[in-house]
Amino acid sequence: MSPDAQKLIEPYLPLLISLVSVAAGFLASGVIFFTLQRLIPGKTDDPDLVRSFIARLKKPARTFLPALALKIVQPSLNIPPGISSTLDHILTIWLVGSLTFLAVRGVSILKDYVIGRYQVDQRDNLQARKIHTQITVFQKIVVVVIFLIAFSTMLMTFDKVRHLGTSILASAGIISVIIGIAAQKSIGTLIAGLQIAITQPIRLDDVVIVEGEWGKIEEITLTYVVVKIWDQRRLVLPITYFLEKPFQNWTRTTSELMGTVYLYLDYTVPVDSVREELDRILRDTPLWDGRVGSVVVTDATDRTAVIRALMSAADSSAAWDLRCHVRERLIDFLRKNFPDALPRFRLELEKDARS
Repeated sequence: MSPDAQKLIEPYLPLLISLVSVAAGFLASGVIFFTLQRLIPGKTDDPDLVRSFIARLKKPARTFLPALALKIVQPSLNIPPGISSTLDHILTIWLVGSLTFLAVRGVSILKDYVIGRYQVDQRDNLQARKIHTQITVFQKIVVVVIFLIAFSTMLMTFDKVRHLGTSILASAGIISVIIGIAAQKSIGTLIAGLQIAITQPIRLDDVVIVEGEWGKIEEITLTYVVVKIWDQRRLVLPITYFLEKPFQNWTRTTSELMGTVYLYLDYTVPVDSVREELDRILRDTPLWDGRVGSVVVTDATDRTAVIRALMSAADSSAAWDLRCHVRERLIDFLRKNFPDALPRFRLELEKDARS
């Protein structure tokens, strides 16, 4: 290269090297993940984990590797001290941000791995729902901690913030009292979220009755819980609700339930025939799990006898469908075979003795 051309290019050489290093880092990330995507899934026993690893880390790597490459070549660039310090400061913030991105995605990979080992789409999924609830809440806590550390680290890269440290520490006692009072409810909510994750009065996909509504736990965060109501509405409750107020959890220890059907019938009803019919109905439906099936008279009013049909099912949805099925079939059975046993009013007329 001629001296004139070298003099012409030399002012732009640092910028050119910077662009080349950033492009090289970006290209390196693409090559690395392309190679992993092509080679590794076929050589591992857990391809889903590899796919999660690639999908989660591809974007963070595209921000981290270019910053790392530029950070490596930056000392060799002939840049004026003022510009060099500014560039170094920007690169430091860039690296902290990209490392934060990587750490958050790393936590997501761990969550994917754990959730992949415990599937909730099975009938007996109590252990899986327990693990899903814990890993979801702990993931949110770890992500909050990561962001707090990253934000603090970024602030400490500014000289003025570091110089304010002495005065901040001097007034830390007063500030801590003020913050403690202001954030008392927020801190209590976060602790409640942690307590929910450990003690687990509720889990993801639990069937609950809250505020008179039947639904399933759809989402648990550090501050609120979303309950999916049976008609596809969403009930959003503060997480402290499940520690302070009573509620029904139908799947706390098992998903198996018992359901009841009450019939108000005339005293002439043949209870044994109803009992035999219930046995036949239960044997003919897959909704029944075979554990419990009985008919008893639970009450007698001035006009009707109260017949209770008791049956069991594997979960709440099956129990609801089974109750509806049994109720329809028993009513149809009585209507066709014992119509006089259906509720009715009796009226007796006394004959006049003089007639």
